[in-house]
Amino acid sequence: MAGQPSDIVVLFPVSKSAHPHRVVVTGAGILTALGAGWQPNAQGFRAGRVAMRPVSLFPVDRQRIGLAGEADLPPLPSTRLGARQMKRMDRAATMLLFAAHEAWIQSGWGPSDDLPLVLGTTSGGMMLGETYYRQAIQTPDLRRGQAERVHNYLAQRQGLNLADAFGFSGPMTIIANACASGANAIGHAFELLRRGGARRVLTGGYDALSQVVFGGFDSLQALSPTRCRPFDVRRDGLALGEGAAVLALETLDSARRRDALILGEIVGYGAANDTHHLTQPHPQGEAAVTSMSAACTCAGLSPEKIDYLNAHGTGTPLNDSAEAAAINKWAGTHAARLPVSSTKSSIGHLLGAAGAVETVVCLMALQGQWLPPTSTLETPDPACGFPLVQTPADAALEYALTNSFGFGGANASLILRRHP
Repeated sequence: MAGQPSDIVVLFPVSKSAHPHRVVVTGAGILTALGAGWQPNAQGFRAGRVAMRPVSLFPVDRQRIGLAGEADLPPLPSTRLGARQMKRMDRAATMLLFAAHEAWIQSGWGPSDDLPLVLGTTSGGMMLGETYYRQAIQTPDLRRGQAERVHNYLAQRQGLNLADAFGFSGPMTIIANACASGANAIGHAFELLRRGGARRVLTGGYDALSQVVFGGFDSLQALSPTRCRPFDVRRDGLALGEGAAVLALETLDSARRRDALILGEIVGYGAANDTHHLTQPHPQGEAAVTSMSAACTCAGLSPEKIDYLNAHGTGTPLNDSAEAAAINKWAGTHAARLPVSSTKSSIGHLLGAAGAVETVVCLMALQGQWLPPTSTLETPDPACGFPLVQTPADAALEYALTNSFGFGGANASLILRRHP
């Protein structure tokens, strides 16, 4: 699978619309191992609290690692869903519903017959699939509940749950692009609004811990046997987590017409794919440079305008070195003044939800004017030509950029702006 730096495809070119619409966030919902809702997560990320704990959802006694960013599920919110529908929802669908409910209530939206939904996920309802196969193997003659598990396992079913819950309909797009899925979903929604394809879009990402995924990463020896330490010279792997984040996006004109509360603005999106390797990033991060540069071009900004960068920063040796090289090259002389951190040190890697959650983290930082630290960092890698945020700090922030990279060479970058 080896390729050259030239083997890069820019997946989402800059909009050619003569008068692109400005896109704002009027609702944001989030659930992670730090808690359920905006407030506990903002407090946790600002303080750099680490929310890793022993996995209780499935047995890990045969795994090398037994810790993850496992979340506590809150009670299901009151929606239009019936009791039977809610009973059939798995862990991932429940987290998605909670985050969507928070965003929906905050946005002030009502039922609609023309509301696009764009979601990103990697494993979706994987736990339902695990239950299905476990029952099929252990008790093959028992078919009770199997049809429901197949039906609800499908990612579109989890999206349809949201439509039923809040009374809307419209086109649905599910993006499964590895760990860039959540960022790509938000970017796709952004472009849809920017180009005039919709006035409002509900978008985000979600993923739950599952035994298959956890065991897979453990077998790859990608999980840290010590502690996830992004950009540390002695980093030795990532930590997995789970969660969901959902954004209510709409055009600025739409938000102003109804005098909506605006949480922030999305101003840039770039995505690129390289063909270097199935799981390893290009050593020089060439496609990552392309995605960050494309996001800046889309926003009409130079790297010097970015006040904070939320890195993909998984804590694996290859990912962090490639991303460091990409940031150094993209930012140039500005790198020495650009604060960078990875919030995966607090909650783990949320796979398909990572990009969406980290977008909300950037919104929180822009609103609160603070920098979320990489609190597990001990000895910064000298390859990082930028200051790594290690302790909580206040800062004057106008623009923030967040990176999301995934297996298969997927790279996505989003730029957000503080709203006055």
